[in-house]
Formats: sequence, structure tokens, C-alpha cells
Amino acid sequence: MSALTHIPPAVLSRRIRARALEMGFGEVGIAPVGPSAHGEAYERWLSAGMHGEMGYLAREDAVAKRKDPAVLVPGARSAVVVTLDYFPPEGADAPSSADPSRAVFARYARNEDYHEMMKERLIALQEWISAELVPVNGRAYVDTGAVLERELAQRAGIGWAGRNTMLVRPRRGSYCFLGVVLLDVELEYDEPFAADRCGRCSRCVDACPTGALLGRDADGAPVMDARRCISYLTIEQRGPIPRELRLLIGNRVYGCDICQEVCPWNSFAEPTSEPAFLPREGVDGAALVELMGMTQEEFSRRFKGSAVKRTKRRGLLRNVAVALGNWGSPEAVPVVAAALADEEPLVRGHAAWALGRIGTEGARQALRGRAEVEEDAWVREEIELALAPAAQ
Repeated sequence: MSALTHIPPAVLSRRIRARALEMGFGEVGIAPVGPSAHGEAYERWLSAGMHGEMGYLAREDAVAKRKDPAVLVPGARSAVVVTLDYFPPEGADAPSSADPSRAVFARYARNEDYHEMMKERLIALQEWISAELVPVNGRAYVDTGAVLERELAQRAGIGWAGRNTMLVRPRRGSYCFLGVVLLDVELEYDEPFAADRCGRCSRCVDACPTGALLGRDADGAPVMDARRCISYLTIEQRGPIPRELRLLIGNRVYGCDICQEVCPWNSFAEPTSEPAFLPREGVDGAALVELMGMTQEEFSRRFKGSAVKRTKRRGLLRNVAVALGNWGSPEAVPVVAAALADEEPLVRGHAAWALGRIGTEGARQALRGRAEVEEDAWVREEIELALAPAAQ
């Protein structure tokens, strides 16, 4: 079918929604493109340094694009916002956080990486619009471009920004991925989601182990200090995890769902129907001692096509070492002691911390032995602190 012209915006929107749902997206909303209502709050957040090491968020060009999507895509007039649910089906959601000897991965990272799959589907949607409805210019984004997806989703009527900074939907909760297509064509728009249905509930703020959630600012926007968020610490932080926060991470080795787990709205979460999002075997609930012994080849094989690859092996083993230290079992000593000889200083230093937490004579012998040969200054410092009486 050749591209049609002069189709009314209401008809365009209706057909775009129908096509997006046919393609497997869970919800579809359409919003006008315009300057962000939270631009000043975003700049204040950056000025306070709460973005941590995520320097890409503070680049001048990236800030300008986030404040106004029309800078990102010149001529953009409309945003088509879609969701994909990823909550696991009943029986596939292992309660491994209750067993400190086993690893907990955030639910979104337990199978295939959603970025490429969603983006390919969004690009296909844009191409369909150009071929079947009206020629358009635009661009698709899935959590990697300078787009404030949650604000656009709120403008498109899908949900509201909860105190946990997640987009919360009234009948489906927050376990969803967001995708956006910016288009240079006028469409009929959904009513914005104006209500804050968190009300007086502060369960997420109260449950956050590290105190990363700071409530709402004067304009009503939720505020998070990313530098204290477990997801940031275990994924975005590239160097050592601050010592004062390691104990608070528990056995969460990649991301964190605590603020979603306690949210009452997630009692409505619908299990995913996407096969790619079903948990793969050997990820969540894996024994920490087994993960700690992974070679690079084993890491690449186990997490092929997974979002977990973002941390690289050294980042994941850093997190696993912290989890083993929090477990504190002498059973972990052999594999953690072996990690003292890992080629990555990041792994060696956190292994030293873990052995200090375990505190057995075998752990201390391993630390003293490594102290004799360790050349990295930071790792030596971690060994010294682990051997100090205060570490016990």
C-alpha cells in the first residue's frame, strides 16, 4: 500500500495505536513534543552531583536534548510512547533474596537484553507509518538516548512518576520497559496523567536500604541520589563500591527491585508474555561461590545477549565479592581467596574486603599471603583494612 496523504490526526493516532498493539507492545500513548516541565529540577539534580559517575547525563548537548526533545530530533512534534511488561510469570520469580548464599539479579536483567529487541520493533513501527500512513522523519529511543521517557509517558497518559522515580501505571504497576518514537507529524494526543496516586504512601522511600530515595522536590518531582542507589552501585559505578555502602547491598549483584517490590501498585503487575523476558536458567538464584569462580569465557557464555554484560566480568565479580562478604560464611573462603589473585584489581580489592568480613583464620592467612606480593596501592589498602581488628 502506498503512503496516504491528508489523513486526519485522529485517524493517524488510532491506526498507530492499533499497529503498535499488533506488534506486541503492552500500552501505547501519544503526547505532543515540547520543553520538559522538569528541566530546572534536572539541572539542580546535576548541580548537586547526584548523577555520580554518569557524566553523559551532564553533557551540555545531552542536557539541552533532555530539556526539549525537539532539539534531539529537529522538527519533532509528536512522541509515541510504548510499554513492554517484564514481570516474570508465577513460579518463575525465585525469592532468592531470602538466601544470602545466592545471587539476586534485577528482574529486568534475568534474560535477553530488551534494548535491541524494542528498538528494532520501534523502528519497524516508524517504517510502517511512513509506508502505510504518511511520510515521516523521526527516531526511536529505548533507554539509551537523551530522552526523558517517563515524563513523555506521563504526558501520553500512561502513568505517573512514583516516589521511587519509576513510571507507575494504575492497573499494571511499574515492571515495564519504555520506548519512544519521536515524529515530525502532528497527531491526536492523549490526556496527560495528572494525578499523583502515590498519595501518602512512602513504602519505597522507607524500604530503600541505602537511603537513595529522597521523596519529592518543591515541584513534586521524585528525587533520587543515584550515588547511593544499589542499581547505580552495581551497574553504573565503574570503580570500587564505597565501603560504607557495601554492607547495605546484601546479595544483590546486578540492579535492585526493592522499591518496586514494596510498591502496592505492583500487586497488579501482569506477567510478561514475551518469551525473551522469561528468566533464563542459572541467573537469579545462582550460588555466589559458583559465580565468583567464573572465567571470562564463562561470563561471556552465561550472559550472552543479556543486559548483565554491561558490568563486564570485573564489575559483576566485584559485586559478587561484596555479596559473599555480606553472607560471611567460611564456605566462601576458598573461592574468595582464589579471587585475590584475579587479574583485575577491582576484583582483588573487593575480595580482600569480603575475606575481612568473613574473618576466619583461613581468610586472614589468605590476606597475609597476598599482602606479600600485591603491587596495586588500592588493593594493598583494602588488604590492610581487612586485616585490621576493626574489620572483624
